Amino acid sequence: MSYDVLIIGGGPGGYVTAIRAAQLGFKTALVEREHLGGICLNWGCIPTKALLRSAEIYHYATHAKDYGLTLEGKMNVDVGAIVKRSRGVSAQLNGGVGFLLKKNKVDVIWGEAKVTKPGEVVVAAPTKPAHQPQNPVPKGILPAGTYQAKHIIVATGARPRALPGIEPDGRLIWTYFEAMVPAEFPKSLIVMGSGAIGIEFASFYRTLGAEVTVVEVMGQVMPVEDEEISGLARKRFEKQGMKILTSTKVTKVTKVEKGANSVTATIEDASGKVSTITAERMISAVGVVGNVEGLGLEALGVKTDRGCIVTDGLGRTNVAGIYAIGDVAGPPMLAHKAEHEGVICVETIKGLHTHPMDKRKIPGCTYCHPQVASVGLTEKKAKELGYDIRVGRFPFMGNGKAIALGEPDGLVKTIFDKKTGQLLGAHMIGAEVTELIQGYVVAMQLETTEEDLMHTVFPHPTLSEMMHESVLDAYGRVIHT
Repeated sequence: MSYDVLIIGGGPGGYVTAIRAAQLGFKTALVEREHLGGICLNWGCIPTKALLRSAEIYHYATHAKDYGLTLEGKMNVDVGAIVKRSRGVSAQLNGGVGFLLKKNKVDVIWGEAKVTKPGEVVVAAPTKPAHQPQNPVPKGILPAGTYQAKHIIVATGARPRALPGIEPDGRLIWTYFEAMVPAEFPKSLIVMGSGAIGIEFASFYRTLGAEVTVVEVMGQVMPVEDEEISGLARKRFEKQGMKILTSTKVTKVTKVEKGANSVTATIEDASGKVSTITAERMISAVGVVGNVEGLGLEALGVKTDRGCIVTDGLGRTNVAGIYAIGDVAGPPMLAHKAEHEGVICVETIKGLHTHPMDKRKIPGCTYCHPQVASVGLTEKKAKELGYDIRVGRFPFMGNGKAIALGEPDGLVKTIFDKKTGQLLGAHMIGAEVTELIQGYVVAMQLETTEEDLMHTVFPHPTLSEMMHESVLDAYGRVIHT
């Protein structure tokens, strides 16, 4: 069978690209080997938010007296029920993706794809995934076989990175797969890596009562975030009882699997001091690496770099007719980046006027407690690039809605080019900032200046008023502090 566009991978990048291709009139097929919706929907973005929602409800219930409420009896954590709810959320959305593809007349081919030559893809029957039984093949799916396509888009995503000698075993050392479906709740936990994945799981397990130690090789927790925001986050995490070790690396892991199972991590700090930490389980969250193997790309001469496929910013590789989007095409490895990148790629194939995505305008969100969100340049990066900047700050303590919600801890920070008034970056920590950040993303996309933002009316009482006040503060006009 022949197609105009064939996408390998049914994650958020792949299925969105397929739908957009169909909208543009292309005869379209999508190859998936395991789950429609990919890691994001089944093992990442969505189910982790369901877990974190359970932890959030537990937090509020155990702090009910702060809101003038009394709950009778003891709060119990039913880890099985929490996991079941999370998996149910994923299953519901998984079916929704299948419906959308069918609605848009996208053919779905079930199996593992290999590009044998430009314009040809051979699909073999899928192998059983290591982390769970294979889902039943959805109805109406095309079988394994050989397919032709004028344009082949690789959207195979990424998998957890493993450090030599500290490879996850699925029992005592977990990746996010095992951390999401624990058979029993660990009393103690070591989290190696403090990026979004590591910190979200650290927050989930700590909120529900586990003793959590986070080990980060970089000098700050959440290394990609603004230093000031990172510092505030660390204080909040430590206040919650989380132990944070930065500028520290895990050099060795010893496992005890008889009797009381445990993991002992040998760690070394910046001064060379060596010590050990022991816990019931360890989560390895040291990043992800693109799924480039087994696709036939090397034989075709497709250029890769550090585990990712090299593209020109519009999805095109160095081999005509072969494209790549999403995590497999390099950082930032975010679902929303993959979706937008896929749309750009397929619209370029169609001949529409497109331009490479500006990665500075891609927001990042971490759903820990408190939440952290950002877009654009950090204060340090803006200075390194030579900008003369204005910085505005507004604390949650000065916002009426935050006080009423019982969420007075947090900060909104904005960074402007002093010369032009261009918004260079925005950084937030506090309640619901993952919902607020998009206001600044839209402002940056529209090339809004500080004057536009200062003359925008924000509703009262809302958390969004802090976004306005932070801009005013950058220009010496703040009202409520």
